[in-house]
Amino acid sequence: MANHRISCPLVLALLLVFFYSSVVLSAAPVTYNVVSLGAKPDGKTDSTKAFVTAWTRACASANPATIYVPVGRFYLRGVIFNGPCRNNAVRVRIDGTLVAPSDYRVLGNGANWILFKHVNGVTVSGGTLDAKGTSLWACKSSGKSTCPSGATTLQFSNSNNIVVSGLTSLNSQMFHIAVNGCQNVKMQAVKVIASGDSPNTDGIHVQSSSGVTILNTKIGTGDDCISIGPGTTNLWIENVACGPGHGISIGSLGKDLKEDGVQNVTVKTVTFTGTQNGARIKSWGRPSNGFARNILFQHIVMVNVQNPVLIDQNYCPDNKDCPGQVSGVKISDVTYQDIHGTSATEVAVKLDCSSKNPCSRIRLENVKLTYKNQVAEASCVHAAGTSSGLVQPSGCL
Repeated sequence: MANHRISCPLVLALLLVFFYSSVVLSAAPVTYNVVSLGAKPDGKTDSTKAFVTAWTRACASANPATIYVPVGRFYLRGVIFNGPCRNNAVRVRIDGTLVAPSDYRVLGNGANWILFKHVNGVTVSGGTLDAKGTSLWACKSSGKSTCPSGATTLQFSNSNNIVVSGLTSLNSQMFHIAVNGCQNVKMQAVKVIASGDSPNTDGIHVQSSSGVTILNTKIGTGDDCISIGPGTTNLWIENVACGPGHGISIGSLGKDLKEDGVQNVTVKTVTFTGTQNGARIKSWGRPSNGFARNILFQHIVMVNVQNPVLIDQNYCPDNKDCPGQVSGVKISDVTYQDIHGTSATEVAVKLDCSSKNPCSRIRLENVKLTYKNQVAEASCVHAAGTSSGLVQPSGCL
């Protein structure tokens, strides 16, 4: 009788193949097409329910999941994508355009149009978010007191490991993109488009967040291209084109008496074109325990910028709640390195610091700014630091 023994190595190999194929199958990604779930690409039919269904299923999936938005225009009301999810790899891939309601009152009194909250490992790639904010801007410019504040187009709140890539934000009601209470966020190849006179339309706003990176991004809007709020640490901004807009601003800081500080911020390889400000730090002129330190502005080109280098610690809009007071925010270790180009005003470097908490360890290294083909001027008040290399305008520090 033949001996049908099977060798141990063969058994082991078969078991490994079975185990491996089971793991691969169990981790197979799934895709939810919003059109298959009822969304209509006509820009008019309310597709909110289909998007919510797609999110609910993707978030509940044990496997990596993709929500796919094909070519077309999809009408979307205000929506919250809540986590946490079963998996940490939900991708929202957009080939089309998401369209907000034309009536600004539908979203205008809400904080956000699209909100991701308590999520981990979400990627949003491609597509356009058309917030249709122009009618709200017109309402605000008319001076009517009944205009709502407006909604932020896209916000990530209390979330980690986020990627936003190749996204275009068009005509936001208020902020275009906001990152609040997040860790490890990467934004790349983002475009922000709004008119230079659109009110409060910050391009990207970051606050209470750590490890945010913004790369290869083009922003034209009516307020700060990038605004950096309290509690922001380890922020890296590189290869950004800004204009029109109000520049890249740290602040406003010091609005509250007790406030988290800003530290470890790098802004490099940025071109400002026709903006109100370039590299700006601003704080309210009133008491606060806030601070801004370890800030680097490097390899910056200014093209006809009104205030290329600005520290303003006497910010007091409409002269309310702060006249006669001084800023408590402490600004230190700020370096301006390889800054050159043209100023639209005579004073290209203005450091207007707090009399109670003077700016310290400010460094100007290889700064050359001109006004009408002449060396521009500098103005420094309550600021201490050093200059090195060629610095024009000189005599400030």
